[in-house]
Amino acid sequence: MQLGGRLGPYEVLEPLGSGGMGAVYKARDTRLGRLVAIKILRQDQAPDVERDRRLLQKARAASSLSPQHCHRARCGYRNGVVYMVMELVDGKPLDRIIPSQGMRLTELLRIATPIADAFARAHAAGIVHGDLKPSNVMLTASGAVKVLDFGLAELAHEAPATVDETLTATNPVHTLQGTVMGTPGYMSPEQAEGKPTDARSDIFSFGVLLYEMATGRRAFSATTNAATMVAVIAREPEPVMALRPDLPADFLRLLTRYLRKSPERRPQSMSDVRVLLEDLVAEPEAVPPAVSPASAESGWRIKSIAAAVAAALVLLSGALLWRARSGLPAAPSTDIP
Repeated sequence: MQLGGRLGPYEVLEPLGSGGMGAVYKARDTRLGRLVAIKILRQDQAPDVERDRRLLQKARAASSLSPQHCHRARCGYRNGVVYMVMELVDGKPLDRIIPSQGMRLTELLRIATPIADAFARAHAAGIVHGDLKPSNVMLTASGAVKVLDFGLAELAHEAPATVDETLTATNPVHTLQGTVMGTPGYMSPEQAEGKPTDARSDIFSFGVLLYEMATGRRAFSATTNAATMVAVIAREPEPVMALRPDLPADFLRLLTRYLRKSPERRPQSMSDVRVLLEDLVAEPEAVPPAVSPASAESGWRIKSIAAAVAAALVLLSGALLWRARSGLPAAPSTDIP
C-alpha cells in the first residue's frame, strides 16, 4: 500500500507494523478528521471472488463484538483488497509491560479478568481468536485493557503461506489452507498438530499468557518454529512454583488446568475461566503481596532459625526443670562480689 494512497475515505499515512496476515497502517478518516488504524489483509494470490466474500463475512462477524474489551473493527472491500478499520489505541502492548520477574498478582488479575471477559463474549458470538499473545493485548493510557485482532487470526485460514523455519517462537506461522496457524510460542497443542480448534484452544493460549505474566518468561520457546511446536505438544513448562513461590495455591491450580495438553481436561468455556478469576479477585486474603523468590527464600531461612531457637529454649527449660525436681545442686554462681 502506498503512503498517501486511499482506501475509500481513509488516507494512509504511515506503517505501524506487519505480520503473517498483512500490514497495519495509521490512516486518517477524511470524513471525520480522526486517526484510525487500518489492517490490510494479505492478498498474495490470484483474485478469488468466493474467497474474498468469505474474508469479508468473517471480518463483519468480528466487527460485531462489544468494544468494551475487544478491539472492535469495521470492514471494507475495495479493488480486491479486504481491510479492517480499527480504533487507534493510545497505549502500550502487554509485552512491553511485563517485568522480567513477573507481575504482582493483583495487577495480573486486573489485566487478565477483562481479557477473559473479552474472550467469553467473542466465543459466545462464535469467534475464536487463535493468536492470543502479549503483543495482541493493549493497555490504554486510561488503564483499560483491549484485545487486538479478534476474528482476524481466524482469517489466516484463507491466506496460505509457507513456513520459514528460521523464525522465532513469537512470529506468526501459517501453512497451506490453515493446516497450522497462529504463533508457535502461544498456540495450543491441537493448533501445533494442525487439528481443528475451538474455544478451548484459546483457553490454552490464555494459560500461556498468564504464565508469562506471572513469571516474566515464555512457557514455550526455542530457536525455530518447529522446535517450539514440539515443546508445546510434548513438554511441560518449568513449574511456576519454582519461579514464583509467593503465588497462592489457588492461582497455580487454575494455571495448571489451563495448560493441560488435552482440550477435554481444560475448562470447557472462557465464561468459567472468567468466573474463577473473579473469585480470586473477590478474595483478597487469598492473594498475598508479591515478593521475589529471593525474598521468599530469605523469609524461609528466618523462620527456620526462629524455630531452631525456640526448640533450643524448650530443651533448656526442660533440663532446668529436671535438675530442680531431682534435687541436684544448681550450677555454682560465677558472680563476682
